[in-house]
Amino acid sequence: MRSLIEIFNNSKVIAVIGFSENPARPSNRIGRFLAGNSFTVYGVNPVLKGKSVDDIICYDSLINVPFKIDIVNIFRRSEFLTGIVNEVLMLKVRPSVIWTQYGVIDSAAKDLALKNNIEYVENKCIMTEHQKLFL
Repeated sequence: MRSLIEIFNNSKVIAVIGFSENPARPSNRIGRFLAGNSFTVYGVNPVLKGKSVDDIICYDSLINVPFKIDIVNIFRRSEFLTGIVNEVLMLKVRPSVIWTQYGVIDSAAKDLALKNNIEYVENKCIMTEHQKLFL
């Protein structure tokens, strides 16, 4: 697996699964942070389909994001990970990285991603890791 600095330096587009329009929620705060640090961010949340939240366009599912995604950043509970990885595998152009936030762990989902040549960063906050490296 590439180092985190290599992942960040070679990524431009991030889809945030479980994005919230509530600015107090971590998915919103972190999505806005990433967007403010030169990433193009798309929110994925069926409730927010078609909305733009702080210039982050939202889609109902990963499959409906019409752009190439570099990192899929997941803010969902662990039991949803395998389903999300399966959705990633259905994409015509797959992201190079799946990233799960603190406490989001599922070894079966990780194994599935790795078997399909998708890098997997688990149980780490993408904002914290970015700040450690670049701020």
